[in-house]
Amino acid sequence: MLSMTMEEQEPKLIEHGSKEKHNKDMHMHNLNPNPSQAIMRLASLAISFNVRLKSSDMPVHMQEHALRHTRSLIPLHPPSPKPTNTHIARALKKEFDSKYGLAWHCVIGKSFGSFVSHTGGGFIYFSIDSLSVLLFKTEVHLVTQPPPP
Repeated sequence: MLSMTMEEQEPKLIEHGSKEKHNKDMHMHNLNPNPSQAIMRLASLAISFNVRLKSSDMPVHMQEHALRHTRSLIPLHPPSPKPTNTHIARALKKEFDSKYGLAWHCVIGKSFGSFVSHTGGGFIYFSIDSLSVLLFKTEVHLVTQPPPP
Protein backbone atom coordinates (compact mmCIF):
# COMPACT_ATOMS: atom_id res chain seq x y z
CA MET A 1 0.00 0.00 0.00
CA LEU A 2 1.20 3.52 -0.79
CA SER A 3 1.31 6.06 2.02
CA MET A 4 2.81 9.53 2.06
CA THR A 5 2.95 12.49 4.39
CA MET A 6 1.76 15.90 3.22
CA GLU A 7 5.39 17.08 3.00
CA GLU A 8 6.21 14.26 0.58
CA GLN A 9 3.24 15.09 -1.65
CA GLU A 10 4.23 18.69 -2.29
CA PRO A 11 6.98 19.56 -4.80
CA LYS A 12 10.27 20.45 -3.11
CA LEU A 13 11.70 23.93 -3.66
CA ILE A 14 15.38 24.13 -4.54
CA GLU A 15 17.47 27.16 -3.68
CA HIS A 16 19.57 28.68 -6.47
CA GLY A 17 22.01 31.58 -6.04
CA SER A 18 20.71 35.16 -5.85
CA LYS A 19 17.41 36.30 -4.35
CA GLU A 20 15.93 37.22 -7.78
CA LYS A 21 16.93 33.93 -9.34
CA HIS A 22 15.77 32.08 -6.21
CA ASN A 23 12.26 33.58 -6.44
CA LYS A 24 12.02 32.77 -10.16
CA ASP A 25 13.26 29.21 -9.61
CA MET A 26 10.85 28.66 -6.71
CA HIS A 27 7.96 29.72 -8.96
CA MET A 28 9.08 27.40 -11.76
CA HIS A 29 9.42 24.39 -9.43
CA ASN A 30 5.87 24.91 -8.18
CA LEU A 31 4.47 25.04 -11.72
CA ASN A 32 6.43 22.07 -13.07
CA PRO A 33 7.00 19.55 -10.31
CA ASN A 34 9.06 16.46 -11.01
CA PRO A 35 6.84 14.09 -13.06
CA SER A 36 7.36 11.23 -10.62
CA GLN A 37 6.30 13.49 -7.72
CA ALA A 38 3.16 14.51 -9.63
CA ILE A 39 2.29 10.88 -10.31
CA MET A 40 2.86 9.96 -6.66
CA ARG A 41 0.63 12.87 -5.60
CA LEU A 42 -2.07 11.64 -8.03
CA ALA A 43 -1.77 8.07 -6.68
CA SER A 44 -2.08 9.31 -3.10
CA LEU A 45 -5.12 11.40 -4.04
CA ALA A 46 -6.74 8.42 -5.79
CA ILE A 47 -6.26 6.24 -2.71
CA SER A 48 -7.65 8.85 -0.33
CA PHE A 49 -10.70 9.47 -2.59
CA ASN A 50 -11.43 5.74 -3.15
CA VAL A 51 -10.77 6.13 -6.90
CA ARG A 52 -9.55 3.55 -9.41
CA LEU A 53 -7.98 5.22 -12.42
CA LYS A 54 -8.71 2.89 -15.33
CA SER A 55 -7.43 4.82 -18.35
CA SER A 56 -6.19 8.32 -19.03
CA ASP A 57 -4.76 10.50 -21.77
CA MET A 58 -4.67 13.71 -19.76
CA PRO A 59 -2.03 15.81 -17.94
CA VAL A 60 -1.69 14.95 -14.26
CA HIS A 61 -2.98 18.34 -13.03
CA MET A 62 -6.19 17.87 -15.06
CA GLN A 63 -6.60 14.33 -13.72
CA GLU A 64 -6.27 15.71 -10.17
CA HIS A 65 -8.86 18.36 -11.00
CA ALA A 66 -11.29 15.72 -12.32
CA LEU A 67 -10.87 13.53 -9.22
CA ARG A 68 -11.17 16.43 -6.75
CA HIS A 69 -14.20 17.95 -8.46
CA THR A 70 -15.99 14.62 -8.79
CA ARG A 71 -15.34 13.78 -5.12
CA SER A 72 -16.70 17.20 -4.12
CA LEU A 73 -19.97 16.40 -5.95
CA ILE A 74 -20.53 13.06 -4.22
CA PRO A 75 -21.34 13.26 -0.49
CA LEU A 76 -19.30 11.00 1.77
CA HIS A 77 -21.97 10.63 4.44
CA PRO A 78 -25.26 8.81 3.66
CA PRO A 79 -27.60 11.31 5.40
CA SER A 80 -26.73 13.90 2.73
CA PRO A 81 -29.00 13.80 -0.31
CA LYS A 82 -27.11 12.01 -3.09
CA PRO A 83 -27.09 13.90 -6.41
CA THR A 84 -28.23 12.06 -9.51
CA ASN A 85 -25.70 10.78 -12.02
CA THR A 86 -27.04 13.35 -14.49
CA HIS A 87 -26.41 16.17 -12.00
CA ILE A 88 -22.83 14.99 -11.39
CA ALA A 89 -22.13 14.59 -15.13
CA ARG A 90 -23.48 18.07 -15.94
CA ALA A 91 -21.52 19.70 -13.13
CA LEU A 92 -18.26 18.00 -14.14
CA LYS A 93 -18.80 18.88 -17.81
CA LYS A 94 -19.54 22.53 -16.93
CA GLU A 95 -16.43 22.72 -14.74
CA PHE A 96 -14.17 21.39 -17.49
CA ASP A 97 -15.86 23.51 -20.19
CA SER A 98 -15.22 26.66 -18.16
CA LYS A 99 -11.66 25.76 -17.13
CA TYR A 100 -10.29 23.98 -20.24
CA GLY A 101 -12.48 25.17 -23.13
CA LEU A 102 -15.68 23.88 -24.68
CA ALA A 103 -16.63 20.45 -26.04
CA TRP A 104 -16.25 18.27 -22.92
CA HIS A 105 -18.56 15.27 -22.51
CA CYS A 106 -19.23 13.25 -19.39
CA VAL A 107 -20.88 9.86 -18.89
CA ILE A 108 -21.54 8.55 -15.38
CA GLY A 109 -23.13 5.28 -14.38
CA LYS A 110 -22.76 1.92 -12.71
CA SER A 111 -22.53 -0.11 -15.91
CA PHE A 112 -22.03 1.16 -19.45
CA GLY A 113 -19.94 0.54 -22.54
CA SER A 114 -18.39 3.17 -24.76
CA PHE A 115 -16.30 3.82 -27.82
CA VAL A 116 -15.35 7.48 -28.19
CA SER A 117 -12.98 9.66 -30.16
CA HIS A 118 -11.27 12.40 -28.19
CA THR A 119 -8.70 15.13 -28.62
CA GLY A 120 -5.18 14.37 -27.40
CA GLY A 121 -4.79 15.06 -23.69
CA GLY A 122 -8.55 15.08 -23.16
CA PHE A 123 -9.62 11.68 -21.83
CA ILE A 124 -10.01 10.07 -18.42
CA TYR A 125 -11.95 7.01 -17.26
CA PHE A 126 -12.13 6.17 -13.56
CA SER A 127 -14.41 4.77 -10.90
CA ILE A 128 -15.19 6.48 -7.64
CA ASP A 129 -17.05 4.49 -5.01
CA SER A 130 -19.53 2.46 -7.11
CA LEU A 131 -19.77 4.92 -10.04
CA SER A 132 -17.78 4.88 -13.28
CA VAL A 133 -16.88 8.24 -14.82
CA LEU A 134 -15.90 8.87 -18.43
CA LEU A 135 -14.82 12.43 -19.21
CA PHE A 136 -13.49 13.38 -22.65
CA LYS A 137 -13.05 16.33 -24.98
CA THR A 138 -13.83 16.45 -28.69
CA GLU A 139 -12.89 18.96 -31.37
CA VAL A 140 -15.33 21.64 -32.41
CA HIS A 141 -15.32 22.79 -36.03
CA LEU A 142 -17.27 25.88 -37.02
CA VAL A 143 -19.48 25.47 -40.07
CA THR A 144 -19.18 28.65 -42.08
CA GLN A 145 -21.44 27.65 -44.96
CA PRO A 146 -23.95 24.90 -45.58
CA PRO A 147 -22.70 21.75 -47.30
CA PRO A 148 -23.33 21.54 -51.07
CA PRO A 149 -26.50 19.69 -52.13
